[in-house]
Amino acid sequence: MNKPLRRIAIFAGLLIFALIARANWLQFVQADELQSDDNNRRGLIERYSQPRGDIFAADGTSLTGSKKTKTGDFEYKRTYKNGKLWAPVTGFSAQIYGETLLEGIYDEFLTGSDDRLFFDRTVGMVTGEKQSGGSILTTLMPSAQKAAYDQLEGKEGAAVAINPETGEILALASTPSYDPSKVAGMGEEDQEAWTSLQKKNNPSQPMLNRALRQTYPPGSTFKLVTATAALESGKYTLDGKTDSPSPYHAPLSGRELPNWSETIPCENASIRVALQYSCNNVFAKISEELGNETMKETAERFGFNEQQFVPVRTVASGFPQAEPDLNAYAGIGQGSVTATPLQMAMVASAIANDGTMMQPYMVHKLRTPDLDVIEENKPEELGEPMSGATAQTIQEGMETVVADGGTGTNAQIPGVTVGGKTGTAEHGVGNDAKPYAWFVSYAKDADGGSPVAVAVVIESSDTVRSEIGGNALAAPVAKAVMQAVLEEKP
Repeated sequence: MNKPLRRIAIFAGLLIFALIARANWLQFVQADELQSDDNNRRGLIERYSQPRGDIFAADGTSLTGSKKTKTGDFEYKRTYKNGKLWAPVTGFSAQIYGETLLEGIYDEFLTGSDDRLFFDRTVGMVTGEKQSGGSILTTLMPSAQKAAYDQLEGKEGAAVAINPETGEILALASTPSYDPSKVAGMGEEDQEAWTSLQKKNNPSQPMLNRALRQTYPPGSTFKLVTATAALESGKYTLDGKTDSPSPYHAPLSGRELPNWSETIPCENASIRVALQYSCNNVFAKISEELGNETMKETAERFGFNEQQFVPVRTVASGFPQAEPDLNAYAGIGQGSVTATPLQMAMVASAIANDGTMMQPYMVHKLRTPDLDVIEENKPEELGEPMSGATAQTIQEGMETVVADGGTGTNAQIPGVTVGGKTGTAEHGVGNDAKPYAWFVSYAKDADGGSPVAVAVVIESSDTVRSEIGGNALAAPVAKAVMQAVLEEKP
């Protein structure tokens, strides 16, 4: 071979080598990146070429569906059944805006591309069937979810119900809500609906998951945590008198912290009486005496200062490091203390379960297209914030709150043991906005079985300020949810 031909051959070989190297780089190194690239419509077209797997309530009720589209190159889009009711659980799957909540966490499983569905995909290739997505069976009870939503409708608020024995989330409602079906497609109507739901256009924020992603000062419901710290310290008993002047004055500033009424018997009251009448002076003084370190440790045993995954990520509730004045205010759920409704449901749940706090979760099973179970979540202990004896003692106090003469009488259910705690938390600069109304509770049937723990917060309503309170606004919501759970369980 002469020299020019040899050079051409070498050059051609280098070109072939470069081509092979480039092809391998694209196929193996950049494959995932190119597959998920927003400009790669082939992946998206394939993604929406078949129905998406569905999400189900605990009783098998389907919460989602899919339907064929009339325009564009995406064959199917997501639909939702009673979307406003279930949006805080399912989230949305939208052709333009992506996925959130369960739709987002299990996106690959629902579309069928999850590695756990490899066998099903292989069988489908052999039989010629299209790729199918798996399905999700949740722990949510339709009756409890509906009770929560119906009671909250017309208000800004949230409710969470948990089975204290297992950690199963039985209801998770947030209002106002939205219908995910209306933003699932690519049409102008979908885009207009999306724009109308954004915070700048809708200050009530229908897409905000208030149950998991919004924190509030828990107000007097936090007194349950303070009572736990007091009883666990061994320095207090349920019925022993406390050294608690009324009104209470902060230790450093001397600022007066009054009770909500001057006629309630709060001076030197016992923890039982202080829970019954929601005495600020008693719990502020206890928090001051126990100190910030003890209070913070107790709060963290309940899950404060840590994100929870149910499996949706929740924002962390917070209990701060604080100097004595602020620590005293923290003891009554004010100052820098913040909590999600889920967190306060966990507090009530641990108390109802005799001191054992279970990991909350809302997904029971993942199933293949043939309904074979490939993953099942089972109850898991998260911790023991208190002893069984302390939990049972606090149960006594909480049941006093709901009994005649307490601050939570609107939660009474005939023939059912109910314990609760009201809360009214300051809102706005200098408390210039309507306060938040809270109620946390648990209920057990006559033989102590079928327990349920509930937390409710009302952020805003059309109720006049003077009539806002946990018993007036939040307790009826909790009662309706507890009744729904007890009536359905065997």
